[in-house]
Amino acid sequence: MNPLTVRPRRLRQSAAVRRLMAETRLDPAQLVLPMFVKEGIDEPRPIASMPGVGHHSLDSLRAAAVEAAEAGLGGLMLFGIPRERDAVGSGATDPDGILNVATRVVAAEVGDALVVQTDLCLDEFTDHGHCGVLADDGSVDNDATLERYSDMALAQAEAGSALLGLSGMMDGQVAAVREALDAAGRSDVLLLGYAAKYASSFFGPFREAVESALEGDRRTYQLDPANRREGRREAVLDIEQGADVVMVKPAMSYLDVLADVAATSPVPVWAYQVSGEYAMVEAAAANGWIDRERTVLETITGIRRAGADAVLTYWAVEVAGWLRAR
Repeated sequence: MNPLTVRPRRLRQSAAVRRLMAETRLDPAQLVLPMFVKEGIDEPRPIASMPGVGHHSLDSLRAAAVEAAEAGLGGLMLFGIPRERDAVGSGATDPDGILNVATRVVAAEVGDALVVQTDLCLDEFTDHGHCGVLADDGSVDNDATLERYSDMALAQAEAGSALLGLSGMMDGQVAAVREALDAAGRSDVLLLGYAAKYASSFFGPFREAVESALEGDRRTYQLDPANRREGRREAVLDIEQGADVVMVKPAMSYLDVLADVAATSPVPVWAYQVSGEYAMVEAAAANGWIDRERTVLETITGIRRAGADAVLTYWAVEVAGWLRAR
């Protein structure tokens, strides 16, 4: 056979042909916007390491949520930054704590238009910055933390969160929270298990965003970046415990894990394009080294191509606008 009778380039010859032949597509409904709301501020404030992202006041959060709904996004993931913190993260379960107040505000404003989601973890609320309560020896007490997570789940559900993002990486967290919700008659609340969350250096800007008090690291509970099979195992465990959705985080450095989980999971699989991934692209684009729009779209397409059904990304609203303009 003449090798030139097979010409794959025919499938790439024009924009119209490429659009028709595309294997992976992006839609605003597949995007979730993470948002930070800070107690005690009256107007939004920029986060230096994340250009274009800031801390919201309650008023600016409400306006940004409406913008996200109008953009056709699938959901919002809320993170709260309290004014005061303590060893057990009391603000996380206080009905008048910043995250629960913000959830009520957003749920009332856009709860019928998109999925209001909340981060269920203690790190933003503890004065030591860890994702759980500490034992006497300074280690994170897994089982005592599960009790706090269960209380948080009830508080967030009561505030109006439709989906709880269990990001703390405690053993048994999905089962504990599911049991607490079901016992309280809240079997309607969705659980997102951050199943394969790695101890990544790409979380750096996020630590600034939540004003983390962490000293040390989280390697005793977040996954070792060297381990691929362990990520799949964690996802299987979360699914067995009742997770409605499972997460791989970060996204871009763990596309192999994402593909493994997507090939295994009977439930939707999401990925979080984290703060460090965002910041690197923004820095390179600001220096004129890359085409910003093309790079952003390529990164999210790559995450979707690897198997993510939805992507948490700080570019969600902007990307939705680009997709509508095509």
